[in-house]
Amino acid sequence: MPTHIDQLDTPAVLIDIDRVEANLTRTQTYADAHGLKLRPHIKTHKLPRFARRQVELGAIGITCQKLGEAEVMADAGIEDILLPYNILGTEKLHRLRRLAERVALAVTADSLVTIEGYARTFADAASPLRVLVECDTGMGRCGVQTPDEAVALARAIDASSGLAFAGLMTYPPAGAPAAARAILAAMAEALRSAGLPPTMISTGGTPDLWSAHETTIATEYRPGTYIYLDRYQVAKGVGTMDDCALTVLATVVSSPTPDRAVIDAGSKALTSDLLGLSGYGTVLGYPDAVIAGLSEEHGTIDLSGSALKPAIGERLRIVPNHACPVSNLFDRVHLVSADHVVATEIVAARGRVD
Repeated sequence: MPTHIDQLDTPAVLIDIDRVEANLTRTQTYADAHGLKLRPHIKTHKLPRFARRQVELGAIGITCQKLGEAEVMADAGIEDILLPYNILGTEKLHRLRRLAERVALAVTADSLVTIEGYARTFADAASPLRVLVECDTGMGRCGVQTPDEAVALARAIDASSGLAFAGLMTYPPAGAPAAARAILAAMAEALRSAGLPPTMISTGGTPDLWSAHETTIATEYRPGTYIYLDRYQVAKGVGTMDDCALTVLATVVSSPTPDRAVIDAGSKALTSDLLGLSGYGTVLGYPDAVIAGLSEEHGTIDLSGSALKPAIGERLRIVPNHACPVSNLFDRVHLVSADHVVATEIVAARGRVD
C-alpha cells in the first residue's frame, strides 16, 4: 500500500483525516452547546467508517438520500436512518420494507401517491413505518406548498394502516433561513391545530449550519458537506480553505502554451458544478490559476493571471467546488495525515443511487 501521496496514481481523492475529525468535532460541539440533535447526511462521504464516527461523536442517526445508500449503511451497522425521498415502485417498496425490519427507519412523502404505496407495503407490518411530510420552504424542489396540503397528507398518513405520522421534513434554500423558518412554523402550527402535532421536525443544510440553533422549532438538523467542506462552503463562510478535508490530486500532463496547463482530472474526477463560482476548483499553491474548462479526462487551467506556472509532471491538489459529487466518482479514497497515506477506503455507497 502506498504510504506517501507521491506514490499514488492520479487522479486520486485525498481525505485529510485530521481535518475531518476537526470538522466533525467542531460541529458536534456546536450542536451540543445549543441542544441540537444532529442527523448527518452521508451523501457527502458515502463511507461507513465516517458514518459510524459521526454517531460515536453524538449524532442521533444518519440521513441517506437514496435507498441503496441506506442499505449499505444498514449493512455496516448503522441503526437509525432517515430517508428523505419519495420511494416509488414495487421493487423499491419491497426493499424499503426489508430495510425497515432491520433499522429504525423514517421516510418522507409529498403526495398521496407516495403515501398509498407505503400503506400497501406496510399494511401488515409488525411495526408502522414513520412518515414525515416534506414541505417546500423556498428551495423549489420537492415538498407541499401550503399548510393545508401538509395537513391533508398528515391525515392520510395517520389514517393508513401500517403508517405513523411522524412530522415534517424540509431542505431550505441556502442563505434564507429566516424565511424558511417562517414557512416551517406555519406548517407546524397548522398540524397542531388539526390535532396532528409533529413530533419530528427535520431541517438541514451546511451553508447555514452556524445559524442552525435559531430554528428552534426543529428537532434535528441534517448537515452533510460539513465533514469535508469545499470551495462553495468556504464562499458561504462555513469554514476556510484550511478546513477543507477533501482534495483531488492531479498531474499536469501538458502545457501547450505559457498560459495554459492541462491536468489529468476532468469532469470524471472534478465535479462540473459551478454553484455560482468562477472556475471548477481552487488549485492549492496557485491562487491566481483558474480551472477554466473540463472535458471528460482533461482539466484546462488558465494561467494568464498567474505569475506562478506549474510544470509538466507536477502534481497539484485541488479543492473542488462541491465535494459530494466527487465522492461518487471514485471507487476508493485515500485517508491522509499531512502527506502520509494512513488508509485507503472503498467508497461503499458509491453508485448506490437506486
